[in-house]
Amino acid sequence: MNEHDWLAERFEENRPHLRAVAYRMLGSASEADDAVQDTWLRLSRAGTDGVENLGGWLTTIVARVSLNMLRSRALRREEPLDPPVTAQPAADPANGTDPEHEAVLADSVGLALLVVLDTLTPAERLAFVLHDMFGVPFEEIAPIVERSPVATRQLASRARRRVQEARVQEAGPGDPDAERQPGEISRRREVVNAFLAASRLGDFDALLTTLDPDIVLRADTAAAQMGMDSADAGAARMGADGALTGARAVAGFFSGRAAAVRPALIDGAPGAIWSYLGETRVVFAFTITGGTITVIDLIADPERLARLEVVPLSAGAEARRAQPPEPSGAS
Repeated sequence: MNEHDWLAERFEENRPHLRAVAYRMLGSASEADDAVQDTWLRLSRAGTDGVENLGGWLTTIVARVSLNMLRSRALRREEPLDPPVTAQPAADPANGTDPEHEAVLADSVGLALLVVLDTLTPAERLAFVLHDMFGVPFEEIAPIVERSPVATRQLASRARRRVQEARVQEAGPGDPDAERQPGEISRRREVVNAFLAASRLGDFDALLTTLDPDIVLRADTAAAQMGMDSADAGAARMGADGALTGARAVAGFFSGRAAAVRPALIDGAPGAIWSYLGETRVVFAFTITGGTITVIDLIADPERLARLEVVPLSAGAEARRAQPPEPSGAS
């Protein structure tokens, strides 16, 4: 067996692990495959001279490649990630189904977790994934993110806190199984997307299906003032107190009025924003219980906006997720 064949064999032994690392880093099956392929190219060029732990070396390389891809994605603001794999491998291995590969991808990689991970900075995501999911020591992660081991530990700690908070939020207050509720963020995104789609189309009946009968619409002082200053009759119905109650009233307020509103993650939770000249001017924060919206908070106060973490999502891709019915009377 020549050196190239030996390297290829060792690499194939590590491939399931490398794909699992890349998938959790990138959330995309196709990008994970690209990262693994890039890792193989680097191995085949560099060889293993001076490498004592090939598995650890390959993990470091695929992590560096994934980190660069994450940073590049952030600059390009690409479309949302591929759907997560829950019962099948991200892509069929070249030599058929690999049970180990299927298992590692299926283990806790749901859309809810990927959505939360996508709100982290690339460095936070890498530190969390490598340490918490794969047990890589902080001393080995630190050079990858170009920080000290102490600073790297802090990155992972912040990421871990965000993940834990999001899981508690998914299940709702007081739920002892808060961290075992997979897919809840995905379901809430679907509710928000359906609400926005029906609002854009002016489909009153579809809007009602997304709203709790006793829904409350609230606006802070700045948002209420925007409504009072608007010539729009719907905005004027909110009233001076910046509140509106009841599904029919709220549906009437929003019907046909969300053309410029786009989906976003607000502190990791599904929401929406209205922007002007690239600046977020109003945040739509949703409280969702039992599959319907119970509270909508309109936030426009600059100080409050500054305290929120807002991650815009692709309106086109989110609309495809919602797939609302055509408005009544459409041909």
